[in-house]
Amino acid sequence: METSIRVEDKKSFIQWFLDNYQMKKRESVWILNYLINHEQLLKHVHFVLEARFCPRAMIISTHCSKEIAFRFYKKHIVTTDADKSFHDIRLHAKEPIYIQLNFKDSKQSIPYMKVLEDNPFIPDDYFLTKSEKKLAEEWLEYSLYEYKKEMLLKNINQALDEKNQELFEKYSEQLKKLEASYIIKSE
Repeated sequence: METSIRVEDKKSFIQWFLDNYQMKKRESVWILNYLINHEQLLKHVHFVLEARFCPRAMIISTHCSKEIAFRFYKKHIVTTDADKSFHDIRLHAKEPIYIQLNFKDSKQSIPYMKVLEDNPFIPDDYFLTKSEKKLAEEWLEYSLYEYKKEMLLKNINQALDEKNQELFEKYSEQLKKLEASYIIKSE
């Protein structure tokens, strides 16, 4: 994944973060300092939200956060062992790593927003509420109903134009069934 965030900006941000926040796990500090000192590795670092969806990710929390202190994700394996993740970072320096930082008012932090990238692994419907999903389903059902109704009316008109009694009755019956089934579903 190409990034438009410069290495220097990531480095400055991490330094700012370390200067302003205390990590729940001291190993998190070591990892972040390691990243600052390895620009080649920093090229592959992406700060994102909801990192748990990423194939290789790390979640680091500060004392002012209610979130878990540390988590490392690699494919389907999850660990809270910071040492294992540190070794993975060193051994696979050219693989992208996605980092989520949990700290107080993170969503209002301008320095964080400057380095934050879109997470390409978040499912499309992740941010939809149940009521929004229901509304989308209802709209889709209604759209399909209207489309089918329009097609049947078109076929009925064509049958009338052609004076085809059999097709007229067939399409009229289908229209009645469609309207009845939609009324039942929508109640």
